[in-house]
Amino acid sequence: MNQFPYVFFLGIGGIGMSALARWFQANGHQVSGYDKTETPLTRALTAEGIAVHYADAVENIPAAVRENRDQTLVVLTPAIPADSVEWAWLRERGYDIRKRSQVLGVLTQGRYTIAVAGTHGKTTTSSMVAHLLHNAGLDAGAFLGGIAVNLGSNLLLPATPEAPIVVEADEYDRSFLTLFPDVAIVTSTDADHLDIYGDKDALVESFRRFVAQIKPGGTLLINHTADPSVAAAAPAGTRVIRYGLNAEQGPDLFAANITAEGHQFHFDLHGPQGTVADLELAVPGYHNVENMLAAASVAQLQGVTPEKLRAAVAAYRGVKRRFEFVVTTPKNVYLDDYAHHPREIEAFLRSVRALYPGKRLRVIFQPHLFTRTRDFAEGFSQSLSIADEVFLLDIYPAREKPLPGITSAILLADIAAPVKAIRTKEEVLAAAQSDADFDVLATVGAGDIDTLVPQLKSILTERWK
Repeated sequence: MNQFPYVFFLGIGGIGMSALARWFQANGHQVSGYDKTETPLTRALTAEGIAVHYADAVENIPAAVRENRDQTLVVLTPAIPADSVEWAWLRERGYDIRKRSQVLGVLTQGRYTIAVAGTHGKTTTSSMVAHLLHNAGLDAGAFLGGIAVNLGSNLLLPATPEAPIVVEADEYDRSFLTLFPDVAIVTSTDADHLDIYGDKDALVESFRRFVAQIKPGGTLLINHTADPSVAAAAPAGTRVIRYGLNAEQGPDLFAANITAEGHQFHFDLHGPQGTVADLELAVPGYHNVENMLAAASVAQLQGVTPEKLRAAVAAYRGVKRRFEFVVTTPKNVYLDDYAHHPREIEAFLRSVRALYPGKRLRVIFQPHLFTRTRDFAEGFSQSLSIADEVFLLDIYPAREKPLPGITSAILLADIAAPVKAIRTKEEVLAAAQSDADFDVLATVGAGDIDTLVPQLKSILTERWK
């Protein structure tokens, strides 16, 4: 990558793209980029000295990029639409254009790589691995798909070339097939991204190909719920560790003596690297205990002692928009979560119910993608039925064009919650202002629902004084 003094990002505001942008900036490259929307993340990049523009026009591409084709690397996110003016101009002039995943593959080449894959849980689990290693005093780097609260960033810069690199391995568009990990974690192989794969079998085949790329003598940690054919695809000699929440599920790595006290979970880790008793996790949810099992086992593989592991687990504070407590009072709570798949929503809402039994739960959900809404409509309705009240926003399209007949309304009929409605963002804010008949509020989704969070926080902080 040193042959490119200039690096230009198409879609620089994406969470994975911005981590790469920060890496290039920290390593002395002149970084710039385009994104269609200004966000807190793009404003942070600007504050860090990265030029970002928001109108798709050739004249907005920095002069240094336009004048130095052979010294410029263009990094592309799959979310950029095919009719992008800037992409077309760069492509026609023969710029070196690579997908984000291809660049990650180059950056991790020849380095000890810990790759975390899975249709759910990969952002949280990869942030856990990075935090545990960093907190224990090990030199490590990380490219994450979320803002880790402890790090205050989606990027952890290593001090030396020998340091292990933690990478969130994304199955979308088969991106993770550019990675050749020493250690791989597979958290889930549930059906998702069927707009890319067509069916679950094709998705599972992609996970098999990913696992087959583990380096000789490497290690695979795989959730016990994953398709069994995935573990079978690991190269001969790979150490395979199956993990699950408890021993009854038959895994090699599991938790025992799980207790919940307030927002904290206490448990003992039992696994091939030994037992670590009385771990304390401040991020709630049984799914997060399971994620931490995998992360802690990787830390053990890297030589982290039980004492340091115990301290690091207790210090972990999660990822922005993953079971994030926005407002907390003695009587009321407002939570925000990125869940955008039925299984993720179910895990999140069941954990909320366990934390706040008997409380009236209002959920505001923004479906993400027309194809995902179509493919998992029944599952969305069932998982959202855990709530007492459900307000649905319009579908967030991201990279997609509308599909005939696919709107948030197709979820509404099968939601069993006593109160349910389709609302605009303005109506959601008005309801928070005028209607106090709920104890727990949760905003859920992967689109731009997060733009409501500061406004809801302000309203509810005032109301719940």
